[in-house]
Amino acid sequence: MIKKVPNPIDKHVGSRVRMRRMLAGVSQEKLGDALGLTFQQVQKYEKGSNRISASRLQQIAKMLDVPVAFFFDGAPTGDLPEPGFADSAATTYISEFLATSEGVQLTKAFTQIKSGRVRRRIIDLVEALAEEDAGKA
Repeated sequence: MIKKVPNPIDKHVGSRVRMRRMLAGVSQEKLGDALGLTFQQVQKYEKGSNRISASRLQQIAKMLDVPVAFFFDGAPTGDLPEPGFADSAATTYISEFLATSEGVQLTKAFTQIKSGRVRRRIIDLVEALAEEDAGKA
């Protein structure tokens, strides 16, 4: 039996749903209840293994207070990259990071820090830790 691989756009849209849901502090169960679904169905949407219909995506967008277009920001197109400064690889790893609970927690905490000096020191610390960790690999 051949395993079905999620469509890259369905996967991207699902990861954006997950990122926004987590940033809004909404559980899969709560979103599922609001949509009349189980949390397992929400999980399948977020993984891209089940495609989200247009009407369902509109409901999700309304519940998470974003325009539908939000879920397609940075979506793969299959086209050749356009010339310029855009880096689709950077967009992808940022989206993947923000789709994790650690990414959401770190982003929420970091944006609450008012001092630019403190934020800069945190960035320096994280970069130093990353360099140290990379040296051990």
